[in-house]
Amino acid sequence: MAQAFDATAQQAQLTERATEALALAKQLGADAAEVGASVDQGLGVSVRLGEVETVELSRDQGIAVTLYVGKRKGSASSTDASSASIRATVEKALAIARYTGEDPAAGLAEAELMATHLPDLKVHYPWALSTDEAIDLALRCEQAGREVAGIHQSEGASLSSGEGVRVYANSHGFLGTQKGSSHSLSCMLIAQDEQGMQRDYDYTSARNPQQLRHPEEVGREAAARTLRRLGARRPPTGTFPVLFDPSLASGLIGHLMGALAGGALYREASFLCDRLGSPLFPDWFGLEERPLEVGATASSPFDAEGVQTRSNRFIDQGRVASYMLSAYSARRLGMQSTGNAGGARNMRLLAPLTPREELLTQMGRGIWVTELMGQGVNGVTGDYSRGAAGFWIENGEVQYPIEEFTIASNLNKMFAGLSGVGSDTDTRGSIHTGSWLIDAMTVAGS
Repeated sequence: MAQAFDATAQQAQLTERATEALALAKQLGADAAEVGASVDQGLGVSVRLGEVETVELSRDQGIAVTLYVGKRKGSASSTDASSASIRATVEKALAIARYTGEDPAAGLAEAELMATHLPDLKVHYPWALSTDEAIDLALRCEQAGREVAGIHQSEGASLSSGEGVRVYANSHGFLGTQKGSSHSLSCMLIAQDEQGMQRDYDYTSARNPQQLRHPEEVGREAAARTLRRLGARRPPTGTFPVLFDPSLASGLIGHLMGALAGGALYREASFLCDRLGSPLFPDWFGLEERPLEVGATASSPFDAEGVQTRSNRFIDQGRVASYMLSAYSARRLGMQSTGNAGGARNMRLLAPLTPREELLTQMGRGIWVTELMGQGVNGVTGDYSRGAAGFWIENGEVQYPIEEFTIASNLNKMFAGLSGVGSDTDTRGSIHTGSWLIDAMTVAGS
Protein backbone atom coordinates (compact mmCIF):
# COMPACT_ATOMS: atom_id res chain seq x y z
CA MET A 1 0.00 0.00 0.00
CA ALA A 2 1.47 3.36 -0.99
CA GLN A 3 1.93 6.05 1.60
CA ALA A 4 -1.16 8.26 1.72
CA PHE A 5 -0.89 11.31 -0.53
CA ASP A 6 -2.08 14.47 1.20
CA ALA A 7 -2.62 16.76 -1.78
CA THR A 8 -3.56 19.77 0.33
CA ALA A 9 -0.42 19.50 2.47
CA GLN A 10 1.73 19.02 -0.64
CA GLN A 11 0.11 22.07 -2.22
CA ALA A 12 0.95 24.20 0.80
CA GLN A 13 4.54 22.94 0.88
CA LEU A 14 5.14 23.55 -2.83
CA THR A 15 3.65 27.04 -2.54
CA GLU A 16 6.06 27.79 0.31
CA ARG A 17 9.05 26.48 -1.67
CA ALA A 18 8.11 28.44 -4.81
CA THR A 19 7.71 31.64 -2.81
CA GLU A 20 11.06 31.02 -1.14
CA ALA A 21 12.79 30.54 -4.50
CA LEU A 22 11.32 33.76 -5.91
CA ALA A 23 12.40 35.79 -2.89
CA LEU A 24 15.91 34.35 -3.07
CA ALA A 25 16.16 35.08 -6.81
CA LYS A 26 15.28 38.73 -6.19
CA GLN A 27 17.71 38.93 -3.29
CA LEU A 28 20.57 37.57 -5.42
CA GLY A 29 19.99 40.07 -8.23
CA ALA A 30 17.63 38.54 -10.78
CA ASP A 31 15.45 41.06 -12.62
CA ALA A 32 12.63 38.51 -13.03
CA ALA A 33 12.02 34.89 -12.13
CA GLU A 34 9.55 32.04 -12.46
CA VAL A 35 9.30 28.77 -10.57
CA GLY A 36 7.50 25.53 -11.35
CA ALA A 37 7.20 22.83 -8.69
CA SER A 38 5.40 19.50 -8.69
CA VAL A 39 4.98 16.27 -6.79
CA ASP A 40 3.29 13.12 -8.10
CA GLN A 41 2.53 9.75 -6.58
CA GLY A 42 1.25 6.66 -8.33
CA LEU A 43 0.55 2.95 -8.22
CA GLY A 44 1.03 0.71 -11.24
CA VAL A 45 0.50 -3.04 -11.56
CA SER A 46 0.76 -5.42 -14.49
CA VAL A 47 -0.36 -9.02 -14.76
CA ARG A 48 0.09 -11.69 -17.41
CA LEU A 49 -1.48 -15.12 -17.75
CA GLY A 50 -3.11 -14.77 -14.37
CA GLU A 51 0.11 -13.94 -12.55
CA VAL A 52 1.42 -10.67 -11.17
CA GLU A 53 4.36 -9.39 -13.22
CA THR A 54 5.13 -5.98 -11.70
CA VAL A 55 4.00 -3.74 -8.88
CA GLU A 56 5.39 -0.21 -8.94
CA LEU A 57 4.89 2.48 -6.34
CA SER A 58 6.28 5.79 -7.57
CA ARG A 59 6.77 9.21 -6.08
CA ASP A 60 8.40 12.02 -8.05
CA GLN A 61 9.01 15.63 -7.18
CA GLY A 62 10.88 18.50 -8.75
CA ILE A 63 11.40 22.23 -8.74
CA ALA A 64 12.56 24.25 -11.75
CA VAL A 65 13.75 27.85 -11.61
CA THR A 66 14.14 30.23 -14.57
CA LEU A 67 15.77 33.61 -13.97
CA TYR A 68 16.25 36.66 -16.17
CA VAL A 69 19.05 39.20 -15.93
CA GLY A 70 18.04 41.80 -18.46
CA LYS A 71 17.43 39.75 -21.60
CA ARG A 72 19.66 36.91 -20.48
CA LYS A 73 18.03 33.70 -19.29
CA GLY A 74 19.19 30.87 -17.04
CA SER A 75 17.39 27.74 -15.90
CA ALA A 76 18.17 25.02 -13.37
CA SER A 77 16.17 22.29 -11.66
CA SER A 78 16.36 19.87 -8.75
CA THR A 79 14.45 16.91 -7.34
CA ASP A 80 15.26 18.07 -3.82
CA ALA A 81 12.91 20.69 -2.37
CA SER A 82 14.99 21.48 0.72
CA SER A 83 15.99 25.09 1.39
CA ALA A 84 19.65 24.30 0.73
CA SER A 85 18.82 22.71 -2.62
CA ILE A 86 16.59 25.62 -3.60
CA ARG A 87 19.42 28.06 -2.90
CA ALA A 88 21.84 25.97 -4.97
CA THR A 89 19.32 25.77 -7.83
CA VAL A 90 18.71 29.53 -7.85
CA GLU A 91 22.45 30.22 -7.76
CA LYS A 92 23.05 27.87 -10.71
CA ALA A 93 20.29 29.48 -12.75
CA LEU A 94 21.68 32.93 -12.00
CA ALA A 95 25.19 31.89 -13.00
CA ILE A 96 23.89 30.52 -16.29
CA ALA A 97 21.88 33.69 -16.97
CA ARG A 98 24.94 35.90 -16.52
CA TYR A 99 26.87 34.02 -19.17
CA THR A 100 24.24 33.42 -21.85
CA GLY A 101 23.65 35.69 -24.80
CA GLU A 102 20.89 38.26 -24.84
CA ASP A 103 17.59 37.29 -26.47
CA PRO A 104 15.21 40.20 -27.22
CA ALA A 105 12.21 37.85 -26.91
CA ALA A 106 13.22 36.47 -23.51
CA GLY A 107 11.26 37.25 -20.36
CA LEU A 108 8.12 36.45 -18.43
CA ALA A 109 4.74 36.63 -20.09
CA GLU A 110 3.23 40.11 -19.82
CA ALA A 111 1.83 40.92 -16.37
CA GLU A 112 -1.56 41.92 -17.76
CA LEU A 113 -2.01 38.43 -19.20
CA MET A 114 -1.68 36.65 -15.85
CA ALA A 115 -4.66 34.52 -14.86
CA THR A 116 -7.12 36.11 -12.45
CA HIS A 117 -9.99 33.64 -12.89
CA LEU A 118 -8.90 30.42 -11.16
CA PRO A 119 -11.96 28.15 -10.84
CA ASP A 120 -11.90 24.62 -9.46
CA LEU A 121 -12.15 22.57 -12.64
CA LYS A 122 -12.81 19.29 -10.82
CA VAL A 123 -9.78 17.40 -12.10
CA HIS A 124 -8.67 15.81 -8.82
CA TYR A 125 -10.26 12.47 -7.90
CA PRO A 126 -8.06 10.44 -5.53
CA TRP A 127 -8.57 6.68 -5.63
CA ALA A 128 -8.06 4.88 -2.30
CA LEU A 129 -6.92 1.74 -4.07
CA SER A 130 -4.82 -0.91 -2.34
CA THR A 131 -2.23 -2.92 -4.24
CA ASP A 132 -4.35 -6.07 -3.86
CA GLU A 133 -7.41 -4.29 -5.24
CA ALA A 134 -5.41 -2.98 -8.21
CA ILE A 135 -4.08 -6.47 -8.95
CA ASP A 136 -7.60 -7.90 -8.76
CA LEU A 137 -8.94 -5.38 -11.28
CA ALA A 138 -6.10 -6.13 -13.72
CA LEU A 139 -6.58 -9.90 -13.31
CA ARG A 140 -10.32 -9.59 -13.94
CA CYS A 141 -9.65 -7.57 -17.06
CA GLU A 142 -7.19 -10.07 -18.52
CA GLN A 143 -9.25 -13.11 -17.53
CA ALA A 144 -12.36 -11.77 -19.25
CA GLY A 145 -10.36 -11.35 -22.46
CA ARG A 146 -8.65 -14.74 -22.24
CA GLU A 147 -12.00 -16.49 -21.78
CA VAL A 148 -13.19 -15.34 -25.21
CA ALA A 149 -13.05 -18.25 -27.68
CA GLY A 150 -10.15 -17.92 -30.11
CA ILE A 151 -7.78 -15.99 -27.86
CA HIS A 152 -4.48 -17.84 -27.91
CA GLN A 153 -2.17 -15.84 -25.66
CA SER A 154 -1.93 -12.65 -23.64
CA GLU A 155 0.55 -9.83 -23.31
CA GLY A 156 -1.14 -8.85 -20.07
CA ALA A 157 -3.24 -6.19 -18.42
CA SER A 158 -2.05 -3.09 -16.61
CA LEU A 159 -3.62 -0.68 -14.15
CA SER A 160 -2.23 2.75 -13.34
CA SER A 161 -3.50 5.23 -10.76
CA GLY A 162 -1.86 8.50 -9.80
CA GLU A 163 -2.41 11.98 -8.46
CA GLY A 164 -0.26 15.06 -8.17
CA VAL A 165 0.06 18.75 -7.38
CA ARG A 166 1.60 21.50 -9.50
CA VAL A 167 2.50 25.04 -8.57
CA TYR A 168 3.63 27.87 -10.85
CA ALA A 169 4.71 31.29 -9.55
CA ASN A 170 6.55 34.27 -11.00
CA SER A 171 7.83 37.68 -9.98
CA HIS A 172 4.73 39.41 -11.37
CA GLY A 173 3.10 38.21 -8.18
CA PHE A 174 1.22 35.38 -9.85
CA LEU A 175 0.90 32.06 -8.04
CA GLY A 176 -1.31 29.28 -9.32
CA THR A 177 -1.79 25.75 -8.02
CA GLN A 178 -3.64 22.73 -9.32
CA LYS A 179 -4.29 19.23 -8.02
CA GLY A 180 -5.00 16.48 -10.54
CA SER A 181 -5.45 12.75 -10.97
CA SER A 182 -5.24 10.17 -13.75
CA HIS A 183 -6.37 6.52 -13.80
CA SER A 184 -6.26 3.88 -16.54
CA LEU A 185 -6.67 0.18 -17.26
CA SER A 186 -5.53 -1.64 -20.42
CA CYS A 187 -5.30 -5.15 -21.86
CA MET A 188 -3.45 -6.62 -24.87
CA LEU A 189 -4.25 -10.08 -26.26
CA ILE A 190 -3.03 -12.44 -28.99
CA ALA A 191 -5.03 -14.67 -31.34
CA GLN A 192 -3.71 -17.22 -33.83
CA ASP A 193 -4.90 -19.05 -36.93
CA GLU A 194 -3.21 -20.93 -39.76
CA GLN A 195 -1.93 -17.64 -41.22
CA GLY A 196 -0.19 -16.54 -38.04
CA MET A 197 -0.69 -14.46 -34.91
CA GLN A 198 -2.41 -11.11 -34.45
CA ARG A 199 -2.63 -8.85 -31.43
CA ASP A 200 -4.66 -5.85 -30.38
CA TYR A 201 -5.64 -4.03 -27.24
CA ASP A 202 -8.21 -1.85 -25.52
CA TYR A 203 -8.02 0.60 -22.65
CA THR A 204 -10.03 2.97 -20.50
CA SER A 205 -8.75 6.20 -18.99
CA ALA A 206 -10.27 8.96 -16.85
CA ARG A 207 -9.49 11.51 -14.17
CA ASN A 208 -12.35 10.12 -12.08
CA PRO A 209 -12.04 6.36 -11.40
CA GLN A 210 -15.83 6.10 -11.33
CA GLN A 211 -15.81 6.91 -15.04
CA LEU A 212 -13.54 3.98 -15.98
CA ARG A 213 -15.22 1.19 -17.91
CA HIS A 214 -15.62 -2.17 -16.15
CA PRO A 215 -12.50 -4.38 -16.30
CA GLU A 216 -14.39 -7.22 -17.95
CA GLU A 217 -15.67 -4.91 -20.69
CA VAL A 218 -12.12 -3.76 -21.48
CA GLY A 219 -10.86 -7.35 -21.62
CA ARG A 220 -13.67 -8.55 -23.88
CA GLU A 221 -13.27 -5.57 -26.21
CA ALA A 222 -9.52 -6.25 -26.44
CA ALA A 223 -10.38 -9.84 -27.42
CA ALA A 224 -12.91 -8.73 -30.04
CA ARG A 225 -10.45 -6.27 -31.57
CA THR A 226 -7.79 -9.00 -31.69
CA LEU A 227 -9.98 -11.68 -33.24
CA ARG A 228 -11.25 -9.43 -36.01
CA ARG A 229 -7.67 -9.09 -37.29
CA LEU A 230 -7.23 -12.81 -38.03
CA GLY A 231 -6.84 -13.73 -41.69
CA ALA A 232 -5.32 -10.39 -42.66
CA ARG A 233 -3.97 -9.94 -46.18
CA ARG A 234 -2.45 -7.11 -48.18
CA PRO A 235 -4.78 -4.69 -49.99
CA PRO A 236 -4.36 -3.74 -53.65
CA THR A 237 -2.16 -0.80 -54.63
CA GLY A 238 -3.96 2.29 -55.81
CA THR A 239 -5.67 5.50 -54.78
CA PHE A 240 -8.58 4.99 -52.39
CA PRO A 241 -10.59 6.85 -49.76
CA VAL A 242 -9.32 6.16 -46.23
CA LEU A 243 -11.30 6.16 -42.99
CA PHE A 244 -9.15 6.90 -39.94
CA ASP A 245 -10.33 5.29 -36.70
CA PRO A 246 -11.00 7.88 -33.93
CA SER A 247 -7.80 6.99 -32.05
CA LEU A 248 -5.85 7.72 -35.24
CA ALA A 249 -7.85 10.80 -36.25
CA SER A 250 -6.71 12.40 -32.99
CA GLY A 251 -3.16 11.92 -34.28
CA LEU A 252 -4.03 13.96 -37.39
CA ILE A 253 -5.19 16.75 -35.09
CA GLY A 254 -1.90 16.38 -33.25
CA HIS A 255 0.01 16.92 -36.50
CA LEU A 256 -2.12 19.99 -37.20
CA MET A 257 -1.43 21.48 -33.76
CA GLY A 258 2.28 20.80 -34.16
CA ALA A 259 2.20 22.85 -37.36
CA LEU A 260 0.25 25.65 -35.64
CA ALA A 261 2.70 25.78 -32.71
CA GLY A 262 4.66 29.01 -32.40
CA GLY A 263 7.97 27.20 -31.98
CA ALA A 264 7.65 25.56 -35.40
CA LEU A 265 6.38 28.77 -36.99
CA TYR A 266 9.14 31.15 -35.91
CA ARG A 267 11.73 28.56 -36.92
CA GLU A 268 9.98 28.33 -40.31
CA ALA A 269 9.66 24.58 -39.75
CA SER A 270 5.92 24.31 -40.41
CA PHE A 271 3.84 23.78 -43.52
CA LEU A 272 1.41 26.36 -42.08
CA CYS A 273 3.77 29.34 -42.01
CA ASP A 274 1.98 32.53 -43.12
CA ARG A 275 -1.33 30.69 -43.43
CA LEU A 276 -3.48 32.71 -41.02
CA GLY A 277 -6.89 33.27 -42.61
CA SER A 278 -6.29 30.86 -45.47
CA PRO A 279 -8.51 27.80 -46.13
CA LEU A 280 -7.19 24.44 -44.92
CA PHE A 281 -10.31 22.31 -44.31
CA PRO A 282 -13.81 22.25 -45.85
CA ASP A 283 -15.89 25.22 -44.68
CA TRP A 284 -18.09 23.03 -42.44
CA PHE A 285 -15.15 22.14 -40.19
CA GLY A 286 -13.97 23.95 -37.05
CA LEU A 287 -11.63 23.13 -34.19
CA GLU A 288 -11.23 24.79 -30.82
CA GLU A 289 -9.74 24.17 -27.40
CA ARG A 290 -11.73 24.43 -24.18
CA PRO A 291 -9.24 24.60 -21.31
CA LEU A 292 -11.88 25.57 -18.73
CA GLU A 293 -14.07 22.51 -19.35
CA VAL A 294 -14.95 21.03 -15.97
CA GLY A 295 -13.49 17.57 -15.30
CA ALA A 296 -11.77 17.20 -18.68
CA THR A 297 -8.41 15.55 -19.27
CA ALA A 298 -6.30 18.67 -19.91
CA SER A 299 -8.26 21.41 -18.12
CA SER A 300 -6.31 24.25 -16.50
CA PRO A 301 -7.13 27.90 -15.73
CA PHE A 302 -3.56 29.00 -16.51
CA ASP A 303 -0.84 27.89 -18.90
CA ALA A 304 2.79 27.03 -18.17
CA GLU A 305 3.61 30.77 -17.96
CA GLY A 306 0.70 31.78 -15.73
CA VAL A 307 -1.29 33.25 -18.64
CA GLN A 308 -5.08 32.98 -18.38
CA THR A 309 -6.31 30.15 -20.57
CA ARG A 310 -9.34 30.67 -22.78
CA SER A 311 -11.26 28.98 -25.54
CA ASN A 312 -9.25 29.38 -28.74
CA ARG A 313 -10.69 28.57 -32.16
CA PHE A 314 -7.80 27.38 -34.28
CA ILE A 315 -9.86 26.43 -37.34
CA ASP A 316 -12.99 28.45 -38.12
CA GLN A 317 -15.18 27.56 -41.10
CA GLY A 318 -12.27 25.64 -42.56
CA ARG A 319 -9.76 28.50 -42.29
CA VAL A 320 -6.70 28.86 -40.07
CA ALA A 321 -8.04 31.24 -37.41
CA SER A 322 -5.24 31.25 -34.81
CA TYR A 323 -1.79 29.99 -34.10
CA MET A 324 -0.87 28.30 -30.80
CA LEU A 325 1.50 30.67 -29.01
CA SER A 326 3.45 31.03 -25.80
CA ALA A 327 4.75 34.43 -24.74
CA TYR A 328 8.18 33.72 -26.24
CA SER A 329 6.96 32.40 -29.60
CA ALA A 330 4.44 35.26 -29.79
CA ARG A 331 7.23 37.83 -29.41
CA ARG A 332 9.28 36.09 -32.07
CA LEU A 333 6.31 36.36 -34.42
CA GLY A 334 5.28 39.89 -33.41
CA MET A 335 2.03 38.61 -31.92
CA GLN A 336 0.51 38.00 -28.46
CA SER A 337 0.36 34.82 -26.37
CA THR A 338 -2.74 32.71 -26.88
CA GLY A 339 -2.33 31.08 -23.46
CA ASN A 340 -0.79 27.96 -24.96
CA ALA A 341 2.55 27.62 -23.19
CA GLY A 342 2.59 23.88 -22.59
CA GLY A 343 0.31 23.11 -25.54
CA ALA A 344 -3.39 23.08 -26.38
CA ARG A 345 -5.95 21.81 -23.86
CA ASN A 346 -9.13 19.82 -24.56
CA MET A 347 -9.47 19.91 -28.33
CA ARG A 348 -13.07 19.76 -29.58
CA LEU A 349 -14.48 19.59 -33.12
CA LEU A 350 -17.11 21.91 -34.54
CA ALA A 351 -18.49 19.79 -37.35
CA PRO A 352 -21.57 17.78 -38.33
CA LEU A 353 -21.18 14.16 -37.19
CA THR A 354 -22.13 11.10 -39.23
CA PRO A 355 -22.55 7.49 -38.04
CA ARG A 356 -19.53 5.41 -39.03
CA GLU A 357 -21.71 3.01 -41.04
CA GLU A 358 -22.82 5.93 -43.20
CA LEU A 359 -19.21 7.02 -43.71
CA LEU A 360 -18.37 3.49 -44.88
CA THR A 361 -21.32 3.60 -47.27
CA GLN A 362 -20.12 6.98 -48.52
CA MET A 363 -16.64 5.52 -48.99
CA GLY A 364 -17.93 2.59 -51.06
CA ARG A 365 -14.57 1.00 -51.80
CA GLY A 366 -11.50 1.79 -49.78
CA ILE A 367 -9.67 1.32 -46.49
CA TRP A 368 -10.61 1.66 -42.84
CA VAL A 369 -7.35 2.18 -40.94
CA THR A 370 -7.22 1.03 -37.32
CA GLU A 371 -3.46 0.99 -36.70
CA LEU A 372 -0.55 3.13 -37.89
CA MET A 373 3.18 2.41 -37.70
CA GLY A 374 6.29 4.51 -38.16
CA GLN A 375 6.92 8.24 -37.91
CA GLY A 376 6.68 9.26 -41.56
CA VAL A 377 5.20 12.72 -41.10
CA ASN A 378 7.17 15.79 -42.21
CA GLY A 379 6.03 18.86 -40.32
CA VAL A 380 7.89 21.20 -42.66
CA THR A 381 6.34 20.02 -45.94
CA GLY A 382 3.24 18.21 -44.65
CA ASP A 383 4.23 15.02 -46.45
CA TYR A 384 2.57 11.99 -44.85
CA SER A 385 3.56 8.32 -45.29
CA ARG A 386 2.97 5.60 -42.71
CA GLY A 387 2.63 1.86 -42.43
CA ALA A 388 -0.91 0.76 -41.61
CA ALA A 389 -3.32 -2.05 -40.80
CA GLY A 390 -7.10 -2.16 -40.86
CA PHE A 391 -9.93 -3.46 -43.05
CA TRP A 392 -10.79 -3.55 -46.74
CA ILE A 393 -14.17 -2.01 -47.55
CA GLU A 394 -16.25 -2.99 -50.58
CA ASN A 395 -19.76 -1.68 -51.29
CA GLY A 396 -19.64 0.12 -47.95
CA GLU A 397 -19.10 -3.07 -45.93
CA VAL A 398 -16.11 -4.64 -44.19
CA GLN A 399 -14.74 -7.51 -46.31
CA TYR A 400 -11.58 -8.68 -44.55
CA PRO A 401 -8.69 -7.44 -42.38
CA ILE A 402 -5.61 -6.03 -44.12
CA GLU A 403 -2.01 -5.39 -43.10
CA GLU A 404 1.49 -4.69 -44.45
CA PHE A 405 0.63 -1.66 -46.55
CA THR A 406 1.46 2.05 -46.61
CA ILE A 407 -0.80 5.08 -46.92
CA ALA A 408 0.64 8.34 -48.27
CA SER A 409 -0.42 11.89 -49.10
CA ASN A 410 0.21 15.43 -47.87
CA LEU A 411 -1.51 16.92 -44.82
CA ASN A 412 -2.64 19.95 -46.84
CA LYS A 413 -4.39 17.66 -49.31
CA MET A 414 -5.73 15.36 -46.58
CA PHE A 415 -7.26 18.20 -44.58
CA ALA A 416 -8.81 19.73 -47.69
CA GLY A 417 -10.10 16.29 -48.64
CA LEU A 418 -11.83 15.61 -45.32
CA SER A 419 -15.28 14.49 -46.41
CA GLY A 420 -16.85 13.43 -43.13
CA VAL A 421 -16.40 13.08 -39.36
CA GLY A 422 -17.87 10.16 -37.46
CA SER A 423 -20.17 10.27 -34.46
CA ASP A 424 -18.08 7.48 -32.85
CA THR A 425 -16.25 10.06 -30.70
CA ASP A 426 -13.33 8.79 -28.61
CA THR A 427 -13.34 10.78 -25.35
CA ARG A 428 -10.49 8.99 -23.56
CA GLY A 429 -7.86 11.65 -24.23
CA SER A 430 -7.64 15.42 -24.44
CA ILE A 431 -8.57 15.35 -28.15
CA HIS A 432 -12.20 14.31 -28.71
CA THR A 433 -12.96 13.19 -32.24
CA GLY A 434 -14.71 10.52 -34.21
CA SER A 435 -13.52 8.80 -37.40
CA TRP A 436 -12.20 10.93 -40.26
CA LEU A 437 -12.95 10.06 -43.87
CA ILE A 438 -10.29 11.35 -46.28
CA ASP A 439 -11.42 11.32 -49.90
CA ALA A 440 -8.22 9.93 -51.47
CA MET A 441 -4.80 8.63 -50.43
CA THR A 442 -2.15 6.57 -52.18
CA VAL A 443 -2.10 2.99 -50.91
CA ALA A 444 0.93 0.78 -51.50
CA GLY A 445 -0.10 -2.82 -50.94
CA SER A 446 0.22 -5.97 -53.03
